[in-house]
Amino acid sequence: MSQSNTWQAGATTAQASVWWVGFGLVVGVLGAALISPLYALYQQAWQLRPSDISLIYVLYMCGGLCALLFLGRLPDRIGFQRVMLCFLCLTLAGTLISMLAWNLPSLIVGRFMVGVSSSLITISATTGLTLLAASGSTGLQPRRVAMVASFLNVLGFGLGPLIGGMAGQWLPQPLTTAYLVPLVLGCIGVAGVVMLKLPESVQRDVDQLGQAPERLHWRDCLPRLTWPVREDSLAFALTCGYPFVAFGVFGLYASMAPLFLQQMIPWSGPMVSGTAIAVILLVSAGIQLVAASLPLHRCGFAGMALLVLSNGMLLLNLQLQSTLLFILGVGLTALGHGMCMLAGMTMVGRLARPDNRAGMLSTYQTIGLLGSMLPMMAVGWIADHWSIKLAVSLFACFVMLLATLLGLAFARHPRMQGVAD
Repeated sequence: MSQSNTWQAGATTAQASVWWVGFGLVVGVLGAALISPLYALYQQAWQLRPSDISLIYVLYMCGGLCALLFLGRLPDRIGFQRVMLCFLCLTLAGTLISMLAWNLPSLIVGRFMVGVSSSLITISATTGLTLLAASGSTGLQPRRVAMVASFLNVLGFGLGPLIGGMAGQWLPQPLTTAYLVPLVLGCIGVAGVVMLKLPESVQRDVDQLGQAPERLHWRDCLPRLTWPVREDSLAFALTCGYPFVAFGVFGLYASMAPLFLQQMIPWSGPMVSGTAIAVILLVSAGIQLVAASLPLHRCGFAGMALLVLSNGMLLLNLQLQSTLLFILGVGLTALGHGMCMLAGMTMVGRLARPDNRAGMLSTYQTIGLLGSMLPMMAVGWIADHWSIKLAVSLFACFVMLLATLLGLAFARHPRMQGVAD
């Protein structure tokens, strides 16, 4: 009886650990997209140019890219709990700086810190959930860790713009009050990670990392970007084009939506843009579960076709200003984004080997982040010199052309069809 009670107490502790790691993941990324519906308010308050808005977004993404390239192995070297705690604190600091920001440079500093921390929290929390699932006492099956981590990540990113949109639409001094919720939840997350009690097997592994004679080396911070063997080179290049396009399309909504929505629909505001961004993220996550049984080449082609269609609607709606067309375009963008991400990640898994999997994933994610940065810099520059309408139109045309070529090439390639070259 005593042993049974001990096992039940251990299982309860392990399940609580999963809950707190998951909560830390959600609140750690919640503040990342919170600012997106507020960009138009910053523009009005500080007289910012469109390129300034794109700069804020690009440097936030640059923080995430730097973390991915240089710090991604920290959880494996010093333990996921230490990394989560450190970067949850960095998230709080970056959020506080964003709340108190008085000009563009101070806001950029806060956003860069949030970008760095969100990437490391995602990596460390996923590592933690994997270790907890492997312990066998949490009820979380190891094969479901990736899905759970992805869902929690998207949930956090999706809640952010909803909170930011509601604050921007209805709360007084929204550029300050919008950050109160992530600050409060972040403090709870820090407290939860500090008091985290891990199962004995997981704690043993974490302690061994902390007692290693050579804890960290400068080589641990070198990027691990990997390209596959020659026969898989074209297939991998096409695969990496998928996050480049999908991240770019989402980046347009996440950074520029508050600036161009007023030219597309009769009603706009932080709540409208915040809801649109949240819908793209949440529907994208849902369609990945539904479309998982589709043949890979058909899933990839359908994803790109939907992005072509949604950007065509975006281009058309700049002239028609139809609310119905806007809603339909956002829905198609979400479906296309989800199917492209599903096809891309599935193809990486098909091409990678155990010895190069981590490096290929890093390359894949790095190219995706570049896709969310480089086009937005161009959109901001064009909007400064001509107009936001022209910038969005050129971006939509670029996406339609690139997505058409990628979708056709992806669907016709033998590796995507499961055939050896």
